[in-house]
Amino acid sequence: MADRTSSRSTPAASVTGPDRIRNVVLVGCSGVGKTTLAESLALAAGAIGRAGRVADGTTVSDHEDIEHQQQRSVQLSVLPLDWAGVRINLLDPPGHPDFDAELRAGLRAADGAVFVVSATDPVTAPTRALWREASDAGVPRAIAVSKLDLAREGFAEILAACHDAFGLGPDTLRAMFVPVLDDGGAPRGSIDLLTGRGYGDTEGAPDISAARDSLVEAISGLDDTLMERYLGGEELDTDALFAGLRHEIVDCTLHPALAVTDSGFGAAELLDLIAGAFPDPTHRVGPGPAADPAAPLTAQVIRIVGDAYVGRINLVRVYAGTLRPDTHLWVLGEQTTEERVTTLAGPFGKTTHPVPEAVAGDLVCVPKVAATHIGDTLTDDPATTPMPAWPLPAALLPIGVEAHGKADEDKLSQALTRLTVEDPALRLEQDPQTHQLVLWCTGEAHAEVTLDRLRSRHGVHVDTVPYRVALRETFGARSSGHGRLVKQSGGHGQYAICDLEVEPLPAGGGFEFAVQVVGGSVPKNFIPSVEKGVRTQLLSGVGTGHPLVDVRVTLVDGKAHSVDSSDAAFQTAAALALKDAASRTEIRLLEPVAAVRVVLPDDYLGAVLGDLSARRGHVLGTETTEPGTTLLRAEVPEIELARYPVDLRSLTHGTADFARAHLRYEVMPTAVASRYAGDGDAG
Repeated sequence: MADRTSSRSTPAASVTGPDRIRNVVLVGCSGVGKTTLAESLALAAGAIGRAGRVADGTTVSDHEDIEHQQQRSVQLSVLPLDWAGVRINLLDPPGHPDFDAELRAGLRAADGAVFVVSATDPVTAPTRALWREASDAGVPRAIAVSKLDLAREGFAEILAACHDAFGLGPDTLRAMFVPVLDDGGAPRGSIDLLTGRGYGDTEGAPDISAARDSLVEAISGLDDTLMERYLGGEELDTDALFAGLRHEIVDCTLHPALAVTDSGFGAAELLDLIAGAFPDPTHRVGPGPAADPAAPLTAQVIRIVGDAYVGRINLVRVYAGTLRPDTHLWVLGEQTTEERVTTLAGPFGKTTHPVPEAVAGDLVCVPKVAATHIGDTLTDDPATTPMPAWPLPAALLPIGVEAHGKADEDKLSQALTRLTVEDPALRLEQDPQTHQLVLWCTGEAHAEVTLDRLRSRHGVHVDTVPYRVALRETFGARSSGHGRLVKQSGGHGQYAICDLEVEPLPAGGGFEFAVQVVGGSVPKNFIPSVEKGVRTQLLSGVGTGHPLVDVRVTLVDGKAHSVDSSDAAFQTAAALALKDAASRTEIRLLEPVAAVRVVLPDDYLGAVLGDLSARRGHVLGTETTEPGTTLLRAEVPEIELARYPVDLRSLTHGTADFARAHLRYEVMPTAVASRYAGDGDAG
């Protein structure tokens, strides 16, 4: 690998093939310094002339106003860097769990990951959860220990803590660079264990021969050919060692580690490690065809951004073939459509620049192709098998919204449609029962960003309102009712009399209508009118303002007039009879109950169980899914779950996974029902 100076002086002017590409995603929790590290890497590679600061809102990765205000990333950003003849496409996703969809997009687009761990707190529960997610995605990982200059412990102790916390096997986590510290314990230089090269000030560095021998033995021990050469006493050259190292990184049997600081220490070392040992697209272990530039085109939409001037901009990962401007291609997604690609652009933060083509393995922006959704496949052959989509986080936090004014109402629908295209984690629902417009978000931070984008990007202002849960009502016991409509106002009057019997059905029984009239007291042609009147009244309820369900209504008697009876009259009389029956018995309020599934660390089980009990939850049982982790199943009223994603994250420090599914309706306890009677829907 090149030293710090020569690496900067040999940029890759163009990408000639997949072997010269490294797609790398930075993974880590909020606050560990991923964006600052991206800035340091861009500066070291000569892509920028001065490093920006998150606190000042001047970094190239974070460019939305809300990112500057909150001083954290909320979207995936791409920074292509040229280093040692290699194009490094650096993907910087948010670290906040609300924006996990952006991280998963980055994991899909990348061939390797740099897992950033803060030296000041390296083994937090969210860090362990994030490591599991990256591991489940199968992405090869190196570890960058940030803020080493602020750490209380040494580099070796921090790596040991990471090794234990992540459950890694022996020799799986290995330091690639030994930091050289000053008298105050801050790093002033480092030494590459494989090449022996020094970075920064290495005067007085300790002897690394034993550490190097141990690393070479670890790399060789995982490769039969290298081990044979090593045991035979052969001196393994650097190229052979790097080839073996890349093989082990790809197989996730070895995770190289190094230290970095906010001041830029470790940036050149990390770039050298990525360029020299990280997998290129031909080593990809995830989904997708082989990275052959001459093969038929297969690409996938990773991210979509709306631009006020350009329109829709698609960030695309090319897996096979070569994507060129002025070509026709097929979009395989919800529908198959043919589109024309006019231009291609290379991304760099919020800016783009024209590029002549994108070869297999590269990332490129495709503007003005409007029929796309995130995860769609782009191809030059409509018979191509579409690329599989990646799993998205469930949006479980409901936010009720209403247009602030008439002008906002006119623009709201189009704005929300665009936002849901750009953000697949956002789910839009127009509840047909409560008639409420609901944004389902992954958390409060996600909701805040969504509302900000409505205002800043689309000029739409909305008011947030309490989320309403659709309730039901039913009869508590058998009852009967009399409905009488007799009006005479000159000419044709209105005449209809109905007698109904109503009895409750078991939960989920729905609605049944029966007829037991005798002697033609209600003419046959008006019986459908009675049923229609009952069904109409069911929708608005008879006692609490909620729809009436699970009842059998029987028409037992009535009267008609040869002139004044009509369809409308019998509909009205039927509704009056149903309400009269309701007034003679108890009307019970029904609430929806959800099946809840929580996977969480054992440390938080007691707190979560207590919280579910306070939410009127019924725990069905728990089971161990893996050491230290519990799967909890429960049934919980949906009214109690409106804020549950936020509260669960607080209880478990962001380490729990939560899923819910509608189960059934149950009778609401009287003490709770009194709060919702007559309000239309529960909020």
